[in-house]
Amino acid sequence: MNLALSLFGAAERQPHAEALPGISYAELRERAARIAGGLGLEPGERLATVLDNRVETALLYWAAQWSGAIFVPLSWRASRADLDYCIEDCGARVVIREDSPLPDGPEHPGALDRDEREPSLMLYTSGTTGRPKGVPRSHAADYYGSLFQVVQQGYRYGDRTLGVMPLYHTMGIHSLISMHLIGGCFLSQARWDPEEALRLIQEERITSLYLAPTLFYDLVHHPRVGEYDLSSVETLCYAGAAMTSALVERCTEVFHPRLFVNYYGSTEIYTFSIHRDQAAKPGCAGRPSLGARLRLDESGEILCHMDADAAFTGYWQRPDADERAIRNGWYHTGDVGRMDDDGDLWVLGRVDDMIISAGENIHPLEVEDVLARHPKVAEVAIVAAPDDRLGQRVVAVVVADGELTAEELDAFCLSSEALARFKRPREYRFVESLPKSPSGKILRRLLREETPAR
Repeated sequence: MNLALSLFGAAERQPHAEALPGISYAELRERAARIAGGLGLEPGERLATVLDNRVETALLYWAAQWSGAIFVPLSWRASRADLDYCIEDCGARVVIREDSPLPDGPEHPGALDRDEREPSLMLYTSGTTGRPKGVPRSHAADYYGSLFQVVQQGYRYGDRTLGVMPLYHTMGIHSLISMHLIGGCFLSQARWDPEEALRLIQEERITSLYLAPTLFYDLVHHPRVGEYDLSSVETLCYAGAAMTSALVERCTEVFHPRLFVNYYGSTEIYTFSIHRDQAAKPGCAGRPSLGARLRLDESGEILCHMDADAAFTGYWQRPDADERAIRNGWYHTGDVGRMDDDGDLWVLGRVDDMIISAGENIHPLEVEDVLARHPKVAEVAIVAAPDDRLGQRVVAVVVADGELTAEELDAFCLSSEALARFKRPREYRFVESLPKSPSGKILRRLLREETPAR
């Protein structure tokens, strides 16, 4: 089913249900049709947007689906050079920016017969190495990816989710799409503000939160979190980065969720695996998602088969990237993992993040998980630094909450039964904040650069 027809069905099923703040599903279909008429795009043409998570961004997404155009949301945080590159690379015929008026025109009849295998969306990867890569996604891939999200995240009819993750990111766009399948409401928050988010949760009776771990950290450690009624929240879901055991425990204490889900996936294949009870196994990535098959290769890299229902079919005009990422029908995630005795997957980190110190493999997450439990550690990232004797030494980059010394942290690691002595950091660097991507991932490549030690 294409997404124009899916929106048409949603407006028929629940015309009066709230789709966006103050906008019913009947009104959403009508407004999407008028905006599509004003855009004047033909099926397959590209609509690029450079907007934050405002209601207009969601309306433009549905207008693109209604007309059969391809929606290309770009990061408002990106550099001018990257934006210019992406706009030219995708061949956008229309670009909507913050100061652009929202188009309006006669109602477009709707591309209801559009082939579901045709692209409906193109997301650009963050481009941490080289230029951003376009990832075209079909109507079918996003429809099934969102349907699986409804099932696996335990959504209920009429749920209400907080649209915090950027709509130029796979988490944000799938939160939007999944809501229309259940007659739910997508309440967007244009820019992240933890206290505003707490207020919206209370006043709008938000039932589901799907955020990056850093945003959950901001919520549950906010000094006024205890003043808000958060009892409406039933499901917590996170993705985009690892969540430490300490943060899982704090989220459980604050929200008491019915389900606490770890989503492991990527822009290219929306979901690789899920684990629905993080309180029981913090950080566990669980079992393959509906419609996905996983395996580990001989090096421990996690591979996902390209026959996954939510998979892309290849990068936009980048055969070189296809050759690196897709081999023998398997997508190479670039992540290292292991399987536990229960058959559950654990993601240990990126292939290129692994630290080899004195011939021993050390994964950053296992060290971070220990240090994050120290009461004065607000955030921590583990990276490697060159070392004449060890080859690489383990370096902890720490955001401290109060006075903290390297000696205190070393003693803390030595007292931990969860961390082998040889894996503990040999150097500590104290910083004000950690560099992160818009999706909340720590940019370790920046941390590998020399940072003054305290």
